[in-house]
Parts: sequence; C-alpha cells; structure tokens
Amino acid sequence: MQTAIPEFDRARLLVAGDVMLDRYWQGPTSRISPEAPVPVVRIQKDETRPGGAANVALNIAALGGHARLLGVVGRDEAAEKLRAESCRHGVDPIFVYAKGHPTITKLRVLSRNQQLIRLDFEESLSQLGAFDRQDYLERFRSCLGDLQVVILSDYGKGTLIDAAELIGAARAAGRAVLVDPKGSDWRPYRGATLITPNLTELEAVVGACPDEASIVAKGGRLRDELGLDALLVTRSEHGMTLLVPGHPPLHLPTEAREVFDVTGAGDTVIATFGAALAAGHDFAHAARIANLAAGIVVGKLGTATVSTAELARAISRTHEDDSAVLSEEALLERVAAARAQGQVVVMTNGCFDLLHVGHVRYLEAARRLGDVLIVAVNDDDSVKRLKGPTRPLNQVADRMRMLAALKCVDWVVPFAEDTPQRLVGRVLPDLLVKGGDYRPEQVAGYAEVTANGGQVVILDFYAGYSTTGIIERARS
Repeated sequence: MQTAIPEFDRARLLVAGDVMLDRYWQGPTSRISPEAPVPVVRIQKDETRPGGAANVALNIAALGGHARLLGVVGRDEAAEKLRAESCRHGVDPIFVYAKGHPTITKLRVLSRNQQLIRLDFEESLSQLGAFDRQDYLERFRSCLGDLQVVILSDYGKGTLIDAAELIGAARAAGRAVLVDPKGSDWRPYRGATLITPNLTELEAVVGACPDEASIVAKGGRLRDELGLDALLVTRSEHGMTLLVPGHPPLHLPTEAREVFDVTGAGDTVIATFGAALAAGHDFAHAARIANLAAGIVVGKLGTATVSTAELARAISRTHEDDSAVLSEEALLERVAAARAQGQVVVMTNGCFDLLHVGHVRYLEAARRLGDVLIVAVNDDDSVKRLKGPTRPLNQVADRMRMLAALKCVDWVVPFAEDTPQRLVGRVLPDLLVKGGDYRPEQVAGYAEVTANGGQVVILDFYAGYSTTGIIERARS
C-alpha cells in the first residue's frame, strides 16, 4: 500500500485563470487538395471541451472534488458552450464578461489520431479595460470562504494580470495557493504556496538545468527568492521533482506507459496535486498521486481528465513491481505519507535468508497489528558477520524481492549494521515487532521507539521452522 487515493470528495477548490474552449474536428484523409499541398479532411466529428483553467476544474471534478471556476469570457456562443460543458461535468462556473473580446477558442483539426493544424480565436485580456478587474477580484474574494485550496492557471492571456493581489487575498484568508506559471517573470507569484513549472519553463527563468543537482540547486534558490512553501518541477519523460525546505528532494520517475498526447498534462498535475492537498495530504503524497495521474492522461488524446478508478488501477500496477523495495530515504517519505493519513506503522527486521512458513506466519501476525508493515533486512555483509562465512545463501536483493511479494508486507528496506537500531531511530514506527524469547527492552531500537510514544511487541516464533534447520536437513 505504497500510495493511497485521497478522499477527494472532501476537497473544495477555486480555479481562477485563463478559461478557453477547446474544439476538435476529426475525420479521415484520403487525398491531397488540388488547391494546395495539404491533406483534405472530411469532418465526421465535432467535439467541444472546456480548456485552460476550465480543464483544471474538470480534472478536479472528475476525481470527485468540488471545483468553482472563475474566468473571463466573451458574450458569444463559445461562452455558452463553455458554461454548459462545465456544468455538465460538475463544475460551478463564475464568468466575468470581456468587452468586445471573444471567448478564447482553440480549434484543432485531427485525422488518424494526428493533429494537423490548430486555429486560435483570441485577443489579449491584459490591455486596460478588456474586462472589469475589480469585479474579478471581488468575485475571487467572495469564493474564498468555504474552500481549502486556490489554483491559479496562467496561460498568459491576461486574466491573471493581478496575480499578486489574488495571491495576497487568498493567503490572507488562510488558503493554499498553487500556480501553474507562464512567462519568464514570476515575481507576481511571490508568496504562493507552490508553483508547478515544467522543466523548460523553469530553465527560462533560472538558466539551463542539465541534471537533477542543478534542478535542486537552482530550483531551491528560486523557491526561496519567491517565498514559496514548495516547488514542483514536471520533467516530461523524467517524471517530476518536488523541492520542500527541510526535506530531501523527491524525484519521482515517470509513470507513463505510453505517451500519446501531452496536451493538458500540466492541468492534470496541478488539479490532482491541489485536490490531494485539499483532502488533507502532504506535499509528498500529493506529488505521487499527481505523478500517477500525469502518467495516465498523456495516454489519452487531447485535453482529458483522470478518474479515481483509473488512479486505483495505476496504484495497483505499482504494487505489482519492485516498488515495495525501497531505499532508506524513499522509505522515510512513505512513512511520512502514511502518518499523514493516520495509519499505524509496524516494523520488524531479520536476515530472512531462506523464506519459510514460520517467517510468513510471523509476518502475517505482525501486519495484523497495524496498517503498514516495514521489513528491514540485513545486507549480505552483516549476515556474514552474524551467521558465518557460508551465509547468506541468497543475496540481499533476492531476499528483499521475496519478502516484497508477500501480501502482508508493504515496504522492504536493507540495512548494513548488525542491528537495525539506527534505522529504527529514523523510522520511529508506532509498533516495533520482534519474534522470539526476548524482553521488549532487549530489542534493538526499544529506547528510540518508546521515547517517541511507540511500543515494542514480542511475538512467538512458530516451532519447527528455522533457516538453519532447513539447511542441515538439506545437507543430510
């Protein structure tokens, strides 16, 4: 249970920013036009979808969250379609009308799942008098009372020309503010909770970031300069990086199995992150859920959303691979996420050189004591010191993989010392479990766990099972 789906129905968010209508004309092509060297597309399907900030709101609603949408539109048919589609998907739209400006519309012509051309219908909203900015701010303030998170979705169209004032109002009301940034001047986003640039956008502000170390260094400086609580950098096929002060960088590999269309992936990331945050989860867990959602949405055509059922399937897939075998730092991040959800963390340790029924029964009993079970495994050198030069029979990677395959085991981590005392002191489980004829105070890590308010539990070993006995019987 490495990642849990948040209770999105508790999430209430306001999405403010550049709203637009995405239109898709689709049909087959079978010939080149005699008028110009371009394909002739016979349109068979005309589809409209809310785009830009409206797509962020739709992503929240698709997850079961509650989203209000504040945007600027023209007095035209496109605005009515945008309103109708937003309402149909469970979003509450609040529109300010522009004077003499059309609703921003992007028309894409597709054939054989390939985009041939995009036609944009828009005029900048940043010019003075394009819309009533005071009305927009007042509507923004009026929405802050019953929500947890505000998302500013900036597509550079001018709706968020007063971003600094919006952020100030939301923060003064005690609301978290997430920003999907645009352009190279991010000073208007100063004081936001978090911003979510992609790597290209980050490099346009801080310079080239050819590796993770430079992303961490330059991104960290930018985060501090802007007074942010965190910075989340999306890195396409390399996943994403979360930078939170006082915590090690969290580098998440991409979860995409097939990249079909990246349109709207950034919308999905910030929507999912915001919804998880609004549901009460911390930055690290919200980033993991957002990373899974991004991996799903890039496998779809055009702007799209992700459902909780799709997220559940994606999480299930991650449990089928080696993701339960963790480094020490990755384990600490998982433990923090589990604690944020109020889960009881159980920990045990051993060599587990030859996995047998006695081990399995013992681990099953340990798992029943809490919500997640951590198994710390001696590395090969420490087993050799404890058991002699002929041990282990199986390398640590194989021993951990066998343990990870057990449904009662959630996370497996190696340690190099003869005892796990140092590791236990970092994890500080709620329950530290050991099998055998011990007194609790004899267990490595007892002092650290009990000083933190936890307990040490001694379980009985099952008689007749031991690795040494199995080896002796095999030799005889």
